[in-house]
This record gives sequence, C-alpha cells and structure tokens, in this order.
Amino acid sequence: MAENSGIDPQRIISHEFPQTTFTYTERDAALYALGVGACSKDAVDDKELKYVYHQDGQQAIEVLPTFSTLFSFGLQSQIAQIPGLQFDQRLLLHGQQYIEIYKPLPSHGCLLNKMSVTGLHDKGKAAILEMEILSYEKESSELLCMNRMAIYLRGAGGFSKSSQPYSFIKYPSSQNLAYQIPKTKPFAVFEECTQPSQALLYRLSGDYNPLHSDPMVAEIAGFSRPILHGLCSLGFAVRAIIKCICRGDQNMIKNISGKFLLHVYPGETLITEMWLDGLRVLYQVNVRERNKTVLSGAVSLTHLSSSL
Repeated sequence: MAENSGIDPQRIISHEFPQTTFTYTERDAALYALGVGACSKDAVDDKELKYVYHQDGQQAIEVLPTFSTLFSFGLQSQIAQIPGLQFDQRLLLHGQQYIEIYKPLPSHGCLLNKMSVTGLHDKGKAAILEMEILSYEKESSELLCMNRMAIYLRGAGGFSKSSQPYSFIKYPSSQNLAYQIPKTKPFAVFEECTQPSQALLYRLSGDYNPLHSDPMVAEIAGFSRPILHGLCSLGFAVRAIIKCICRGDQNMIKNISGKFLLHVYPGETLITEMWLDGLRVLYQVNVRERNKTVLSGAVSLTHLSSSL
C-alpha cells in the first residue's frame, strides 16, 4: 500500500497547464550574460563582447543558449498548483536541467510556453518530478527550444501502490543522455572566479529566491551565507565550453545537460574540466577553495571546430 496518500500519480501526469507568454528585450539578454560572467575577466573579450554590445556593426547582440533557462522562471508556482501533488515547498530541490536548442535565440522576442509533466518517479523518501517547457516564437510559431527540469521533492515519496516503485516517463529514450566523467586528463580546463556579488547580479534576471541574497534565509537553510543559483553555475560552465571547445561560436551547441551536485558560494573559483567524446563535451565543475565537484553534465555539438 502507498505510504503517501498526498500523491495521486494519474492526476499529476494528466494535468494540463495553461499556456503562458514570456517577453524579453535585448537588455534582458545582456544582463543575463553579465550575470553568468561574460566579459568579467576582460571587458573587451573578442569572444564575449557580442553578448552585451553591437560590435563590428552587428545589428543585434547575440544570445547565450543558457539564456533559455529563464523561460521556465515561475515554474515553482505552477508546480504548487498541480492537483494530486502535495509537498513541502521548502524541501524542493532543482536536481537536473536539460536543454535542446532548435534555432539561435533572438536578441528579443515574445514567446509562447507550453508546459507539461514528462516524468514522475517514486524514490522512497522523495519523489522526482520532471517538467518540460517548449518555447515557441509567438509570431511565427517556430519552436525555439525545450527545457526539462528534474525537481526533487523531499518527503513526497512512498506513493507507489505496488512493490514496484512507480516510474513514468513521457519523452524519447534518446533524450535520456547518460554520461560518465572520464578518469583521464581533461582535453581543456578553464578557471574563472565568480564575484562576491555574482548572485545579486544574476537574480536581476528574475530568480529572486532569498536563499541567494538574504543571510538569514541562507542560515536557516544550513548555509554559512547566501549561495549562487545553480543555473548561474551552469551558465558559467557552458560559457567555458563555448570559449574553449566552440572557439566562441555559441550556435554550435545542440543540447545541454547539467546535474547539480553541490552549492557554490559567490566569490569562489570555478574550474571547468572538459573531455571530448565524439560530438559531445563531457564536463565537470569543481570549486577550488573547497576541492568539491558542484556540477557535471554533457553538451552535444552540431560539429567540431576545425581549429581544435
């Protein structure tokens, strides 16, 4: 018998969300780029100035692929309204992120977002909820990108009605991109310091969770001070891959996966290690000051740069 009567799997996976719109400007894209460290080492970086400035006569700034993660902001309030799903919002953790980019993101636009539940798993003491958001250009109806998030709901497990733990997936197995970080020497390593104010800058892109800004909230959550947003760390890692492997061409990126392993404190140094695996880049991010791995994942490319 199920131990958690607050979870009704069938109601959860069949829930239909209302479509939402997301409008952004060139300023939003530039602010995001600065929030994930673009041009922080060199204000005239020839591979990154294009994200914040119209250099060399370009008509619009270019946009980092991880900017698409902003399209899912507000997800937590949507999850809280799913019928058949009872959980303590204070125990919610963002565990993984998967992104597919179908065409270069425009510097500004109005998007139509379609959200759905694409996975639900009973892990005993916790439940894992997988949410997918498809983002379309509203005017042309062209599909721009997809974001899928694995959300860990601590304390919400134990709802299976048989001895076999409940598990539901509604996406192709080809998108379940398993990877293993090699033990060999990395192909490339990129080291970069985050700023002490990094979380305060990144939050201006829309994630105002006080865990990242309020010392008292951070202390209650068990941290010595406010922590960096996980998606900000992912932005730093993908920037490193664009610089080192893609030679500055962000449009080479086809999809991105990231698993959040541990928190980062603003001001810490991120070391991104990269390995080539065909057209994939396997990566992991370590914090120098604590010698801890905080993020790992894989990035698929359309092709490899001829200058590698």
